[in-house]
Amino acid sequence: MSHNLTRRQFIQASALATGGLLLPAVTETTLAADEIRKIPLHKKIGEAHTICPYCSCGCGLLVATDEKGHITNVEGDPDNPVNRGILCPKAIAVNQLSNSPLRLGKVRYRAPGATEFEEKSWDWAIEQIARRIKQTRDESFVRTVPVGDKNVTVNRTEAMAFLGGAANNSEDCYLATKFARSLGIVYLEHQARL
Repeated sequence: MSHNLTRRQFIQASALATGGLLLPAVTETTLAADEIRKIPLHKKIGEAHTICPYCSCGCGLLVATDEKGHITNVEGDPDNPVNRGILCPKAIAVNQLSNSPLRLGKVRYRAPGATEFEEKSWDWAIEQIARRIKQTRDESFVRTVPVGDKNVTVNRTEAMAFLGGAANNSEDCYLATKFARSLGIVYLEHQARL
């Protein structure tokens, strides 16, 4: 029994055979990846989606906390389009932000000319910050500036500035900018640009 196989038929048959051999491997790999995505990463303790606070890339984190709110585990968020579940060493160590014994848990204030810090309450600190912002704004606020032969309304203060951080999301930045502009602050900057 002899078959006269043309070159074209041989190439077609070879391509079909090769495809048939590779198809199960591709399907198994795809199925394995799908199964990995379906593994529930949720723990019995509280878990929340958040963004890494270190650089401005926006990597997604799954942060697990215990009943007291302390971070017990940090994993990459596989659904986040930025990092797809992969974390750098800084992001993996994010639990040290809240669990470090060196973290300040109370307001510490050093008066002008003093050499030692003293503990203050949060209510005192917030009141002091608000009072100083208002005092600085009132003392430095400029309503108009002369331009040529007329005055132009500017409503600004150049005695204060606002600095944003990489850990802020877009909504935080939007609200902070609105707040700063409502005070008349013209110097707005972001930590990533410095």
